[in-house]
Amino acid sequence: MTGKRQKAAFTLAEVLITLGIIGIVAAMTLPTLIQKNNNMVVATRLKKFYSVFNQAIDLAEVKHGDIKYWFEDTGGVDLDENGNPIEDTAKIDIWFQKYLSDFIVIKKTVKNTGVIRYYLSDGSAFQFGNDDTVLTSRELIFYPGNPEKCPDNGYGICRFQFSMCPNCQESAFKYLYNRGLEPAKYGWNGTRSMLLRECQQPARPGGGAKFCTALIQYDNWEIADDYPWKVAY
Repeated sequence: MTGKRQKAAFTLAEVLITLGIIGIVAAMTLPTLIQKNNNMVVATRLKKFYSVFNQAIDLAEVKHGDIKYWFEDTGGVDLDENGNPIEDTAKIDIWFQKYLSDFIVIKKTVKNTGVIRYYLSDGSAFQFGNDDTVLTSRELIFYPGNPEKCPDNGYGICRFQFSMCPNCQESAFKYLYNRGLEPAKYGWNGTRSMLLRECQQPARPGGGAKFCTALIQYDNWEIADDYPWKVAY
């Protein structure tokens, strides 16, 4: 006697339940995966920028000598009668063009405050000065992504502080003296605990979240599990 074999099938309710479970799992895991990717991209671009900029300094030293003797803590720009920056008068850019621009491929913009912003080929950018107001080649902000999307208080998230003061001999500058570009380390005591403690705080002149770059460097250019911010680019 022969009979027809019945094929197992899912009911509509079972399919909907399965899809619901998949959706819940995706909703729980997707933010973590996205953040891990953000961490990797930001840390990689920070490390790359640090390397590229210091390689440019090394090449410039071959041409101009030790950076201690040609570094200038400078800033400012000339404005026309309408308050717009006059092309090629930004003092930081004049210095940068003379010593470093040959070794870093970039395009640039000049704001009427005198802040110079340089854009790199991977979509990242950097500028001399802080918060579009403090004009100094001693301070440098790196953006791993579009700087226009990063708020002024985004230190440790989407803007990362570097410093350059190779001829500063005061004890608070000991991690910058006789070096090229370094993460902001003014007054650092050499411990990770201080970097983490500072990184957890809002940015302030010489400290707070401006130390987050140094924390990432200390952790071998990785964003550790206890890093206090969700980075973005």
